[in-house]
Amino acid sequence: MQNPDLSGARWRKSTLSGDGASCVEMAFVGNDVAVRDTKDREGGTLLFHRDEWTAFVGGIKNGHFDKLI
Repeated sequence: MQNPDLSGARWRKSTLSGDGASCVEMAFVGNDVAVRDTKDREGGTLLFHRDEWTAFVGGIKNGHFDKLI
């Protein structure tokens, strides 16, 4: 997979995050979703296909990650 050009990405974080320091930002980039740490924006970016991201968000909404191990 080629690294996408993120220079024009429109980064956003959840409105529920408030001003908290423990946040991530995401941006839609073509058919992918880029995710980065809000407080370390130059520290690297994770890239997921939109289908993977949709499955992840669906899991959150359905409570699949509510239990901590």
